[in-house]
Amino acid sequence: MPRIKVLPHAQFCPEGAEFEVEKSSNLCASLLQNGIKIEHACDMSCACTTCHVIVRRGFDNLDEMNDVEADLLDRAWGLEPDSRLSCQVVIEDEDLEVEIPKYTINHASENH
Repeated sequence: MPRIKVLPHAQFCPEGAEFEVEKSSNLCASLLQNGIKIEHACDMSCACTTCHVIVRRGFDNLDEMNDVEADLLDRAWGLEPDSRLSCQVVIEDEDLEVEIPKYTINHASENH
């Protein structure tokens, strides 16, 4: 089973986190299921950037992003070459290490 390592984030997981997930799991859903309350204002429909993550390890093993995700990421705070919307990441065989950016462009937390 692939492992997800989340680097420490002051609000969502101050100590960081590490957990196993089933192959073909959605990254955003997996974060939420493991107690990491990442923002996802559009309910994971690829319509915002609040679930933006930076994939520090394992990026090259992910499926290529589609044009909609790429266009949305252009609006994300703290965009890096290895940025993805976690709602669009399908976890396959490889482990991932992700960082949740310090800020989002969301003006108010949705408290999902």
